[in-house]
Amino acid sequence: MIKYKCLHHVSLTITELERAKKFYREVLCLKEIIRPGFGFPGAWYEIEGQQLHLIVDPSSQTIRHDKTLSSREGHFALRVESFDETLDWLRKNEVEILDKRNSKSGFAQIFCADPDGNLIELNVDQKDL
Repeated sequence: MIKYKCLHHVSLTITELERAKKFYREVLCLKEIIRPGFGFPGAWYEIEGQQLHLIVDPSSQTIRHDKTLSSREGHFALRVESFDETLDWLRKNEVEILDKRNSKSGFAQIFCADPDGNLIELNVDQKDL
């Protein structure tokens, strides 16, 4: 049996580092942290004790060519404090969204994508709406 402590990090492949960093910093408001010098470009972000790692690899097999928003494709989810404030912020920043406020999952979901099409879910418990 495996006993887990927490989710440590999620890694995503990207094609253009500066474009991705701008999105994660300015749109998603994430804090960049020090990244070891691996010999290939990327960036790390801290999210309440967990991490998001971006890795530049334009030939990656995980880059989505169809950038259509979908809640059924692979994604990572971040719990946010306010659904409406998050929705307003994304709209203000002209981010395409998929609003699933009444999801059967039990939490209200907003799906968006980074410039490379990596899907991101931002959610709150529906009882907190």
